Amino acid sequence: MTDVVPKLSVDRVHKSYGAARALRETSLEVAAGEFLTLLGPSGSGKTTLLMILAGLGVPDGGEVRIDGRVATYAPVHERDIGMVFQNYALFPHLTVYENIAFPLRMRRVAESEIQRRVQRILDIVRLPHTARRLPRELSGGQQQRIALARCAVYEPSIILMDEPLGALDKKLRDQMQLEIKRLHVELGTTILFVTHDQEEALTMSDRICLMNEGGIEQLGTPDDLYFRPRTAFAADFLGGSNIFDAVLDTPEPGSIVLRGPGGQRIVAAAGKDRLAPGAATAFMVRPEQVRLLSPGETADNRLDATLVRSLMVGAVTRHYLQLDDGDTLVAVALTTGSRRAALVPGARVQAGWAAADTVLLSGKRHVATQEAVQ
Repeated sequence: MTDVVPKLSVDRVHKSYGAARALRETSLEVAAGEFLTLLGPSGSGKTTLLMILAGLGVPDGGEVRIDGRVATYAPVHERDIGMVFQNYALFPHLTVYENIAFPLRMRRVAESEIQRRVQRILDIVRLPHTARRLPRELSGGQQQRIALARCAVYEPSIILMDEPLGALDKKLRDQMQLEIKRLHVELGTTILFVTHDQEEALTMSDRICLMNEGGIEQLGTPDDLYFRPRTAFAADFLGGSNIFDAVLDTPEPGSIVLRGPGGQRIVAAAGKDRLAPGAATAFMVRPEQVRLLSPGETADNRLDATLVRSLMVGAVTRHYLQLDDGDTLVAVALTTGSRRAALVPGARVQAGWAAADTVLLSGKRHVATQEAVQ
């Protein structure tokens, strides 16, 4: 049995601009047909890495391989990589057909084959009726789909997308997320997608590479990063989070015991970590996993609090609670009229959640994660 060669591999690649380190030594592998998202805030290194992979930037060290072949310093045209940008980069004086045909003409593809491929890709992006239109006659979403079609028509082995949906409004962005994922499944192309939008990453990716301060913070599936973040940064960047500092207490069979806000007892399901009692750490629980307990209702973890305010956001309501030690806890629940009517600011409540929903994080809390109570 032979090992499968990754479509793309990055080995200790790094890049600096003068004294500023844009990308720390970074290593990762991308499988053929995978949709990998490089996610992170501005300045995290994701675009620097993408430019190096595209051949538009030169690393200070490390190695890039495509299909097992070294491509670290290979020119752009030898990498068999396509790119889609936020600004579409369509030729305004050419029709949709000619825009899509352009990369095929540059590769001296026969005219009959150009016609076949352009028609096929227009069918795939569901815009066959736009072939004779100019880009300015299309909506933003249609222009983005044509940009994607132009990239995919010559069948590159890898497609790189740099914030391609950033210029679209939310409704159109949501539609394009599904459209790009559908195209990915249909074409089977390997895609690296750069974004700072957590929702895009969680919706579209097979795996997410979360970047922070020029390096990889965590690499895994959307479920891994959302439900099993390793650090306070990862927990806070992907979705709402309640993060608290804590101290390890004496463990119990099947459970990890912490002393959390105000020294109160917090229980987490036992994992593989071997942590010594007295060690400083942090833990997280997602707001949607915290519930306001009814009288007599039990939970593995229970904290007394005062309701500061409730904010209805359509189908869900966000409850902002102040714990007795002054910390903030947020709970998200389905909006129901009777329950909301019974909850008024200043009411004393008890919040609870399951031990399995307590996630231990490496180190102490380093980010300002909790939403201000106003």
